[in-house]
Amino acid sequence: MVAGGMILATLTDVVTPILAGRLVDDVTRLPPHLLGAGATRSPEAFATRHDTLLMLGGLTLLGIVSLLGRRLAFISITHLTLRIMSGIARTAFARVQRFSTDWHANHFAGSTVRRLTRGMWAVDMLDDTLLLMLLPEMCVLAGTTVVLALRWPLMGLLLGLGSVGFAVLSALLTLNYVAPSARLANVWDTRMGAALADAITCNAVVKAFGAEGREDARLSRVLQRWSGRTTRMWLRGTDSGNLQNLCLVGLRILMVGSVLWLWWHGRAGAGDIAYVLTMVFLVQGYLRDIGQQISVVQRSVNEMEELVALYDEPAGVQDRPDARPIRITAGEIRFEQVGFHYTGQTLPLFRDLSIDIPAGSRVALVGPSGSGKTTATKLVQRLYDVTSGRILIDGQDIAGITQESLRAQIAIVPQEPLLFHRSLAENIAYARPDATLAEIEAAAALANASEFISRLPKGYATLVGERGVKLSGGERQRIAIARAFLAGSRILILDEATSSLDSESEALVQEAMQRLMVGRTVIVIAHRLSTVVALDRILVFSRGELVEDGPHHRLLTNEGGLYRRLFDRQALGLAAE
Repeated sequence: MVAGGMILATLTDVVTPILAGRLVDDVTRLPPHLLGAGATRSPEAFATRHDTLLMLGGLTLLGIVSLLGRRLAFISITHLTLRIMSGIARTAFARVQRFSTDWHANHFAGSTVRRLTRGMWAVDMLDDTLLLMLLPEMCVLAGTTVVLALRWPLMGLLLGLGSVGFAVLSALLTLNYVAPSARLANVWDTRMGAALADAITCNAVVKAFGAEGREDARLSRVLQRWSGRTTRMWLRGTDSGNLQNLCLVGLRILMVGSVLWLWWHGRAGAGDIAYVLTMVFLVQGYLRDIGQQISVVQRSVNEMEELVALYDEPAGVQDRPDARPIRITAGEIRFEQVGFHYTGQTLPLFRDLSIDIPAGSRVALVGPSGSGKTTATKLVQRLYDVTSGRILIDGQDIAGITQESLRAQIAIVPQEPLLFHRSLAENIAYARPDATLAEIEAAAALANASEFISRLPKGYATLVGERGVKLSGGERQRIAIARAFLAGSRILILDEATSSLDSESEALVQEAMQRLMVGRTVIVIAHRLSTVVALDRILVFSRGELVEDGPHHRLLTNEGGLYRRLFDRQALGLAAE
């Protein structure tokens, strides 16, 4: 539909100069005194007048057809482009969502969003350029060249060669002179987006240190580099355009000079000259546009490069072709001779790690920073794949099941919960989107969150701000616990959720967490050992090795043990306070 509408409209541009030339012939064929109102009506005068009216009617019809053809093309391309842009946004977003946690940790959210949106709009620009501009321009040039060649073969050849030569010159200038600078300008455009997002996201820290001026200066340095690269790109585009316009002036002089030469030799009349002049200015406009559109196409391709590059990056953890959903009914977890090392590190973190966590047991993971506590829980969620060995949940190897089904059945309360800038009800129901308001309220009550929610003007409809900044730390923790209650999962992972709370908030969160642990398999990443003394079992890690395993009272009897040393150190610190 798009191509058909534009080709129909373009054919009118090809025919218009022909009718215009014939109209000029009619006007110049007879002296004015033979066409006046009081003049003798000779057959020749009547025929000429009739022909002029036909040409006028033909030009009017061509104008209407051109308008209708372009309208059809514009309506069709609107729907086509939006479908393509929506599809790109969906697939690219899905791709980014499934990248590994390491990938997200190493890329600014702002720069990623910039890559996606710039690539989407580049598609819009590319579609418009190819279908609404380059396609009709090529049709006009081809049609005009054929029509001209039928009348004067040499001039048709001249126009054809000139048009092809101009297009090749434009492409070479764009690819070899403008495109490299455009590519570098896009890199700095992405960095500018990253710098803006970084500062805006951390605005609370900026304010805390009175560092607004410092961040202004930091952005100015990035903007200076971005401005320099963009200036060079724009100037190179201007240089390319000037050279193309110079070539067009030469082609115009050559075409007009050729038809004048034919006139001097009696091979062209006034109508022919009018046709060629009309055609030359029409073709010159189209050729000028072609030069610009080639630059636009290349710029669109440059802006899509970073988006396309996302598809070349490894997705991290991937489901197997035969992966099946998991069904967790008991919550038993087993590590069988698990080996693991992070990408880029030569030494493995885990070697032959074997752990049995019975269903319904409450287990703490303790140890110095970097000992493997958090990594072990990430392996259970399959945020990373093990290097060797396997992890079983209820006897099912998680390497052969779908990630989505696994993570949907593991509830997590992180140390720093992240909330969406959505309502409290939506944040709680994120664990189970089909939950009713009554179920959401029940989960909030179990998490000791219903009291503070009821004090808010809009209650459960209150928006929490980006990352939940409108709530205190204790309130965010209780929303995360309510989310875990609503999930109803058999496995629960707690990343010591009370380490940064005041005593009153800590008591409320601890009470809610004790409630949440009942009847579940619980893994607690422990930072303060006083919070895990009542758990069934404590696993002590050191440099990726499980060095101690047992309940609190038994581990304390090991005089030279790591757990005893860590516990005594924390106890002395509390006593000193």
